Amino acid sequence: RMIGVDRLLDAIAGSAPSPADRPRWATEGGEEVPSDPDGPFAAYVFKTFVDPYAGRLSVMRVVSGRCRSDEALTNPRTGSAERLGGISHLLGKDREPVDEAVAGDVVAVAKLRDTATLDTLCKPEKVLLFEPVELPEPTAAFAVGAKTRGEEEKVFEAIRRVTDEDPSLKLYRSESTGEDILAGLTQMHVELALERINRRYGVEVEAEAPKVPFMETITASAKAQGRYKKQTGGRGQFGDARIEVSPLPRGAGFEFENAIVGGAIPRQFIPAVEKGIEEAMREGTIAGYPVVDVKVRLHDGAFHTVDSSEMAFKVAGSMAFKNAVEDARPVLLEPYVKVEVLAPTELVGDVMGDLSGRRGRPMGVEQRGERQVVQAEVPQIEMLTYARDLRSITGGRANFHVEPGHYEEVPPNLVDKVLAANEREKATAG
Repeated sequence: RMIGVDRLLDAIAGSAPSPADRPRWATEGGEEVPSDPDGPFAAYVFKTFVDPYAGRLSVMRVVSGRCRSDEALTNPRTGSAERLGGISHLLGKDREPVDEAVAGDVVAVAKLRDTATLDTLCKPEKVLLFEPVELPEPTAAFAVGAKTRGEEEKVFEAIRRVTDEDPSLKLYRSESTGEDILAGLTQMHVELALERINRRYGVEVEAEAPKVPFMETITASAKAQGRYKKQTGGRGQFGDARIEVSPLPRGAGFEFENAIVGGAIPRQFIPAVEKGIEEAMREGTIAGYPVVDVKVRLHDGAFHTVDSSEMAFKVAGSMAFKNAVEDARPVLLEPYVKVEVLAPTELVGDVMGDLSGRRGRPMGVEQRGERQVVQAEVPQIEMLTYARDLRSITGGRANFHVEPGHYEEVPPNLVDKVLAANEREKATAG
């Protein structure tokens, strides 16, 4: 018993010296804050977790000053007021209540309403704000949802709790695909988070590869007619719209021109035609992806004084657009991403070869310290497993950064291959 304890304590004293011996903390404005029990109060929240009995606990390091239970504090990031509940020291799984915390203490506080990990707490009369730790960017992402119908609320509440505890996990909604995305540092990081959700909260999360937001567009002009006529006894339905579609520059979106003259279509039905076209644009003719970068010119049509209605012209507009797109040489567009890979010099050739094999275009290499940065533009569909593959290629000695790029036409000979790869990646991740 007690053998080696003195050496262990010496190691702890050497590796974890008194807060007074450490460099001073600096606020975002550059103001130095010494570890002084009599200074202005400031604390840094570095961890959040959920205790099965006490609920949500925030663990914070008291940088300066002192605080007591039931003290009124402020969160400079949100501007909201916080009142401290019970203060306690963490002893393994147990908590030991204390009346006061002073500079240098690490304490747990229960049920802070609007304070997250990496936030600062201080007194309202002396606002101090420390910079949050810069976290690594997520490199692995999954589309998540409830595996069992009816458990959506439970599942996303559990995911939010886990992301609250681990700020390197990100939960967000993709505007382009409508999916809820859970992103983490690696595939294993996300998988462990999902396993923790299942074990702790008893709900199952369905995870699969995120959809790649393909688009469709046209490459030529075309004219078409949409004629909707329905007679069911009594008042019928009639609408006739004639349009011309033409391609717009990439990223221009949708443009509608009303070129009707002489009242061929009454003015009150024009918005219905446009709405029908916009609805038809949600699903293209190649693979059902949204159609973008198209100008539609409504130039002629016909109506019936009794049977015409907004609904009839909405259907006519939709029919005309679908007919026109089929004759306008539609093509598939895929998103490209800008990739930066930071790797040792001896691995640059392997990295560039792998990016080229993913249909990527190397954009340059530059020196950054002792390592090199490879810049490239790569189709997003080719990047779904890149984090895992790069780790395999480099033995974990490289990292990368991705940001959204632009859309480009998929070569005709690769359309079937790209669509099949998209379905295959989703099936593999599922």
